[in-house]
Amino acid sequence: MGWLWSLIIGGIIGWLAGLIVGRDIPGGIIGNIVAGFIGGWLGGVILGDMGPEMGGFHIVPALIGAIVLVAIVSLIFRSMGRSRG
Repeated sequence: MGWLWSLIIGGIIGWLAGLIVGRDIPGGIIGNIVAGFIGGWLGGVILGDMGPEMGGFHIVPALIGAIVLVAIVSLIFRSMGRSRG
């Protein structure tokens, strides 16, 4: 049951990061979950374990890491779109 809670929290973190940045992650729900998990790892590496923990994620670092990830991915996809046109 813990893995299901982690998937839900990871998806919410990825979705919130997309809302804050103003860009959607490609892949819909799965993309949001992946962004939440990678953002959680990235935020943990950069900021450590600070703030409240829920579903195995420290919320503040995970959200900051997911925001950074969404911003980088959106820049990459935007530059790829320009080079094609």
